[in-house]
Amino acid sequence: MNRPMPSSGSARRRRTQVSAEQLGQRTVELLAEGYRLALVAAHEDADAFRLVYLFTAAGPDRREELVVRADRESPSVPSMAGISFPAGRFEREMRDMYGIVPTDHPLPRRLVRHQHWPVGWYPMRADAGAPPPFGSTDDPYPFLTVQGPGVYEIPVGPIHAAVIEPGHFRFSVVGETILKLKARLWFTHKGIEKLMEGRSPLEALPLAERVSGDTAVGHALAFSLAVEEALDWPVPSSAGVLRAILLELERMYNHIADIGAMCNDVGYGILNAHAQRVREQLLRLNADVTGHRLLRGAIAPGGAAVHTLPTVTQLREIADDVAEIVELALSNSVVRDRFTGTSVLAPKQVHDLGVLGYVARASGVDHDARRDHPFHEATIGVRAVVESGGDVLSRFLVRAGEVETSVELLTELLADARDGGAWQDAPSRVPSGQLTGVGLVEGWRGTIAQRIEIRPDGAIARLKIVDPSVLNWPALPMALAGTIVPDFPLTNKSFNLSYAGNDL
Repeated sequence: MNRPMPSSGSARRRRTQVSAEQLGQRTVELLAEGYRLALVAAHEDADAFRLVYLFTAAGPDRREELVVRADRESPSVPSMAGISFPAGRFEREMRDMYGIVPTDHPLPRRLVRHQHWPVGWYPMRADAGAPPPFGSTDDPYPFLTVQGPGVYEIPVGPIHAAVIEPGHFRFSVVGETILKLKARLWFTHKGIEKLMEGRSPLEALPLAERVSGDTAVGHALAFSLAVEEALDWPVPSSAGVLRAILLELERMYNHIADIGAMCNDVGYGILNAHAQRVREQLLRLNADVTGHRLLRGAIAPGGAAVHTLPTVTQLREIADDVAEIVELALSNSVVRDRFTGTSVLAPKQVHDLGVLGYVARASGVDHDARRDHPFHEATIGVRAVVESGGDVLSRFLVRAGEVETSVELLTELLADARDGGAWQDAPSRVPSGQLTGVGLVEGWRGTIAQRIEIRPDGAIARLKIVDPSVLNWPALPMALAGTIVPDFPLTNKSFNLSYAGNDL
């Protein structure tokens, strides 16, 4: 399987220049045709701002880009928030980072920049310069206040009693019932997209691997696919096999960790201990495979490399161990009772919010980029694990089923894989014209989307990154409405969204 494999998506991605007036109608048409809005990327050109709306669809794999220009001195575009909830979030981010105003936005307040960030300073602009003085951090954030007899607020975070990144949750509660939850993120804006600019792809790769520490393979792969598409850089099919193997190993160690943590949140600590034992086995296996417990350093533009591949016997034993943990959990009436019917996310909410990954599949909505946007033919027939309940139990069952599915896929992939590396050197000539590429990868949380533009000198002009957590965070408060406060840790873990992947 060493024949060159074309970079994914290049033949299926169409780019259309539209006016601001045409944007809304064309968006409506694409959504009606089954597309979803995967990302919106703002670009600062010499004479104008340029906005790229990337829509994707499956069956077959399709990618459509709408390109809109905005005035350089007073940039604005009509808001698509009334048509697409994800569009409204992307627009608010774009307003905070670039100063491009989404006119008639129904919620025109800041999203990324906290209230103490300077007014009129847009950090992604070329002339942003050093940060000006920030304001006081003591001013309260303007949460929507819920009032009435017996209503009170519970603030949680942003600093938590665990080694996790900061996030603030404001609960409005009657008794123990949650009326409303407001999640406030972006406490650790790292400027990753800005740091990418001007670097070569190989210089930028370590940043891509660290977008979210538990998704090193997913983000490194999405980045590499985008670079390879932009540069018309074919890679060997055997590299695709190694990449698919690494992606499933990453999926497995994360899912078993969360399976144990969910058991722990309902008081079944011994199962969490066993789950963490299995996770440690997988982390040590990762170290044998790549030299790094989190699988860093194995994927780069042009190919992939491993030290020693796992055996099917090793993986089968791990899958059997996980199956036993799951059986013990679900045979316990307390665990099943706490999981069942808790924090239900309805299919319509999934569609409206643009939710991805195992959270969507647990509500009966089957998105899976391994099948929908494949980078290797071996994943096209992957068995999707779908549940319909939309509750904690369904999210638990999807996780458990995906471990089994990963082992099934790995068994097939390992039959065609060999230890060592599979690489294709970079093209000797850089293609002419605008160099753009898109990488779509089913990370363990859901579909990762990255879109890159590369200058003629080979340096990155712009990289837009969308971790699935960006789209899934708004679903957590939805699922918690009407739930009791003690179920927040359990529900939160059943989603297990990334702060780092959101707070770029």
